[in-house]
Amino acid sequence: MKTGTVKFFNESKGYGFIVSDETKKEVFVHHSGLLEKVRENDRVEFEEMDGRKGVNAVNVKRVQ
Repeated sequence: MKTGTVKFFNESKGYGFIVSDETKKEVFVHHSGLLEKVRENDRVEFEEMDGRKGVNAVNVKRVQ
């Protein structure tokens, strides 16, 4: 699992971005990839999966 911080998440539109601790790059996250609700600045664990427009974060969950 990779770790990162939620930079932005728009709940009404159902998507956002996570900044990866490893690469410092933004990874797209869609609400379908969430295991639980997230908000901006939440610390998260996630896996990366190739999507139609690039890499997506999936199996995203908050960590302490």
